[in-house]
Amino acid sequence: MSTLPLMFKKEGLVEKHQIEGVDPSDRYFSRAILVNRTASGYASKTMYEALTVEGGSHSTIIAAVKELVEKLQGLGFTRMRTRVNFKGTRYLAEKETWIDYADRP
Repeated sequence: MSTLPLMFKKEGLVEKHQIEGVDPSDRYFSRAILVNRTASGYASKTMYEALTVEGGSHSTIIAAVKELVEKLQGLGFTRMRTRVNFKGTRYLAEKETWIDYADRP
């Protein structure tokens, strides 16, 4: 097992974000988004009940999270917002600002 800090790992979990919103059956939800470093950038993943949604690799963490939100919107999720909860093992949630995503027309 590597003892390198997560920010120096070539691949693996680097951040955890929180996502909140309303699911297609009009229920409020809150879940974790896992952001992993990949060979070509960053990819995100979340699970909601039996649904697992994964994004492709992006050059930035923001783009990886945004793609995941857009995929959920395509499935009928609305009123979503995200924020960083953990960078590596450092807890940040109450210090970070929420990012709101406009619903699709």
